[in-house]
Amino acid sequence: MEKFKVGITGGIGSGKSTVCRLFAQWNVTIIDADAISHELTGPGGKAITVIRAAFGSQSINAEGGMDRAYMRQLAFDDAGARHQLQAIIHPLISQEMASKTASATGDYVIYDIPLLVESINKYKDFLDVICVVDCEVSEQLLRVKSRSGLSDEAIRNIIKAQASREQRLAVANEVIFNGSGVTHEQLEQRAFELHQKWLLSARKLAGAG
Repeated sequence: MEKFKVGITGGIGSGKSTVCRLFAQWNVTIIDADAISHELTGPGGKAITVIRAAFGSQSINAEGGMDRAYMRQLAFDDAGARHQLQAIIHPLISQEMASKTASATGDYVIYDIPLLVESINKYKDFLDVICVVDCEVSEQLLRVKSRSGLSDEAIRNIIKAQASREQRLAVANEVIFNGSGVTHEQLEQRAFELHQKWLLSARKLAGAG
């Protein structure tokens, strides 16, 4: 049966994971692209053999998983290496997402995709709705600094490497604002309003199937 599919994205520190946890409590299947990526690049993961062949033994850590710090730096320094890594991992993520979608039991499916906007051509025909969790860049800096201890410069570099706030909002069908001053209750209320809307769409799709 065809499933109603929502993609949720947002910049680092936007609160995307918090929003996805809200939807998970309402019988929605959450498929986390980052978790799939970590599984594929962890010890024994399906991507490890190809990554070692492409980037050498220094790309693999002592536990047998991808050395994330090494590959993160390489990807920042070398766009060619970044594209090569993406070409290895993205098809495998797509396969796992398709498998998890086929076995999903929720009323509809939400895909938690950090780099959705950066890969928009891959997802725009697959998803029924694109939802952006939005907040000010200043708020992103505060949140990431408080939880990670990274320097302002390091956080700004991560933000700069992602799609801009404007680029995300330009492709959004729906926006959940989670910026300065938004309470958890307000965030939950906005998420529930969208849940009701998407539930209706999912039921219509199921009825037409």
